[in-house]
Amino acid sequence: MGSILALLATCLGLLVVSTSWRILNWVWLKPKQLEKELRKQGFSGNRYRLLFGDMKESSKMSKEAFSSPIEISDDIVPRVQPYTHRTVNKFGKKSFVWFGPVPCINIMEPHLIKEVMIKYEEFQKPNVNPLAKMIVKGLVALEGQRWAKHRKIVNPAFHLEKLKALQGEFYISCNEMVRKWEEMMSSSGSCELDVWHHLDNLSGDVISRAAFGSSYKQGKKIFQLQKEQITIAMKVLHQVYIPGLRFLPTKTNKRMKEINNEMRVLMNNVISKRENQMKMGETCNDDLLGILLESSMKAVEEDGNKMNGGLSIDEVVEECKDFYLAGRDTTSCLLVWMMVMLGNHLDWQARARDEVLRVFGNNKPDFNGLNNLKVMTMIMYEVLRLYPPVILMYRMTHKPTKVGDILLPPGVQICVPTMLLHTDPELWGEDATKFNPQRFSQGIAKVTNGQVIYIPFSGGPRVCVGQNFALLEVKMAFAIILQRYSFQLSPSYSHAPFLLTSLQPQYGVPIILQKL
Repeated sequence: MGSILALLATCLGLLVVSTSWRILNWVWLKPKQLEKELRKQGFSGNRYRLLFGDMKESSKMSKEAFSSPIEISDDIVPRVQPYTHRTVNKFGKKSFVWFGPVPCINIMEPHLIKEVMIKYEEFQKPNVNPLAKMIVKGLVALEGQRWAKHRKIVNPAFHLEKLKALQGEFYISCNEMVRKWEEMMSSSGSCELDVWHHLDNLSGDVISRAAFGSSYKQGKKIFQLQKEQITIAMKVLHQVYIPGLRFLPTKTNKRMKEINNEMRVLMNNVISKRENQMKMGETCNDDLLGILLESSMKAVEEDGNKMNGGLSIDEVVEECKDFYLAGRDTTSCLLVWMMVMLGNHLDWQARARDEVLRVFGNNKPDFNGLNNLKVMTMIMYEVLRLYPPVILMYRMTHKPTKVGDILLPPGVQICVPTMLLHTDPELWGEDATKFNPQRFSQGIAKVTNGQVIYIPFSGGPRVCVGQNFALLEVKMAFAIILQRYSFQLSPSYSHAPFLLTSLQPQYGVPIILQKL
């Protein structure tokens, strides 16, 4: 008996020593070694501080920045990214910050950004809190062969002919929104309203219709649950992740899992119904869900193995969820900042309206005409430059990896600060922080001189698959709005861009609409 107890005590002692060593390595030894190696490579930043790194200071600066609006200006980096902005100003472009015990280097040289994006298998997305993985599991989060498989199956949903077929759904949703505006008009033909809520709902409605077609009402219910899940997850992501916490029966953990299960039941019902319709010979490939199922079936036929070729129901569920999350955020934010810019720069609003009326008159906008809106495209590109929906892109090294002449050790995060890149005077000129759509008059390639300095939708092989979907929706919405209304920012508007899952207006966007 005594020998058994001694053995158990020895095992327990070894477990305690092993666990203590791993904790020590995680919170101190490894971060200090990474810091030493980064400084040898010429990177600068604060010294590592136990466990939290720069997170406390960064969080404090963000809270202070978000506590009050700023003057109407397009130089918004100090408000939206105060800590990154200060770090680059203090330590230079070759700098790093600490996300807890993990160092994150800034990459701002165009040739290095290009290399990081092209070598997508070497520079993969960082690991995130497992609770956050409940939100993003599809194409956006996948790596390697699984990413390649999903990309191949998802691509057909965004081919030109599919976008042409969806323009009718875009028109229905946009028309419903402006009809509601019409009902709010006073006898003088004007009204004031917060367009952020309306544009966010518009984007959600378009995505629901495009993803689920006739089942879009069920889709909207699913996406309402997802929105609640995102709000909870954003709070989790701003905390230092401690392994194992997700298994505790906390209120947050339980609600995240409840939402996930409820969404899965709803999605499975919609998908099962659609699969049965397809088995009965019905044509159901006019929305994202139908296209995914059809594309997956073809992949199975070509490969002969569902595991290798097609998508499981769970994978289809995740792709639809990702489409909604990425599509809604990207489009609603582009729509609202377009509204702010045109409400503040009335000369460009007039130019855009003249073009729309010249191309369409008062007729329903069509696909070919939308693609020929040059002024609208210039404005859209400039808004995406100054107000990109995703302001930072992260990657991670999992083994010793070279980028340019820099050798990065495993365990280092890489940040491409999109907003800082888009407003760098060395790359864009002295008016880098000014709204000037004219810079895009000859297209993106001309103004960037072929450099990777404009990446609102990422770049390389992993460029956003739905970018043309988003741009077409925005063009349709503004063509309809400009045909019917003129608008300007209300005196009550407070300029306060802030980061949630994307770049949003903190206090909404009150606009004064005038019927034409």
